[in-house]
Amino acid sequence: MGNESGQSLTQLAKEKELSMSFKIFGIGEVLWDLLPTGKQLGGAPANFAYHAQALGADARLISRVGNDSLGREILARLKSLGMAMDGIGIDDTSPTGTVSVDLSADGQPHFTIHENVAWDRLTADDNTRRALADADAVCFGSLAQRLEPARSSIRSLVSAAPPDSLRIFDINLRQQFYSKEVIRTSLEQANVLKLNHDELPVLGKLLGLDGDINRQLAELGDRYQLRLVVLTRGAGGSLLYARGRWSEQAGLHVEVKDTVGAGDAFTAAVAMGLLAGWDLDLINRRANELAAYVCSCPGATPALPAQLRWFAQGE
Repeated sequence: MGNESGQSLTQLAKEKELSMSFKIFGIGEVLWDLLPTGKQLGGAPANFAYHAQALGADARLISRVGNDSLGREILARLKSLGMAMDGIGIDDTSPTGTVSVDLSADGQPHFTIHENVAWDRLTADDNTRRALADADAVCFGSLAQRLEPARSSIRSLVSAAPPDSLRIFDINLRQQFYSKEVIRTSLEQANVLKLNHDELPVLGKLLGLDGDINRQLAELGDRYQLRLVVLTRGAGGSLLYARGRWSEQAGLHVEVKDTVGAGDAFTAAVAMGLLAGWDLDLINRRANELAAYVCSCPGATPALPAQLRWFAQGE
């Protein structure tokens, strides 16, 4: 990587030291993606937390699994990834979440998300709320808010994070599991929004956004006083808007195995870059590099090579 970022070795070393103290939470679903090639750990908050940790953060997942073999497998898988278990509850009445995933010819996933599962019963206890009191960043989406008690629990947990923390709403529209009320309330809680090119037209229709893509992103940022709006466009790269500033990054060519988890990796890189004080263009470039690598691997949580572990390795 050399000195392409314009940062000295001293600055990079300082970022590594800082990153180890970044306390980051993914809040919401954890599940098994049932892919044609076999099952893979999934759920956007779980993927986000994994990648934040792989990049060097103290990252935790707050979720719920069933008291069943699939739940025990999730706990074992997370433990093998070096992740903490203390934020994951066990539900005796509902099964562990699963999602059937079919892939199109270009590797794009199509999801069938099963209902009435353990993460729909996510709760916000006092210990978890206290743990969030010194969070640097939290990431949450709309899917895990599809039912109560998870919806109210997630809102309570996000509100427990400090006012100056990153509160990232990765909108993650899936099937019919979203509503205008959930989206508006989440945007009002958030200060960072991440969405993809398929989700923007849906959001535009729900919220009455006008104009071209840039105008809609700017309107979202200004209307909800967001620190950053992130639009990912698959092979087309990404567009970032931060209070009047823009950054556009072309997509990187890779041989795609599947795209599951690539957006979550992108979000983790954005969170780490913002916390480290990176320039907007550097955040955008690095996030694309990480997302492209995930696309080149099967599943959402591949081990990261040293050249992508910018903080953890001090590269």
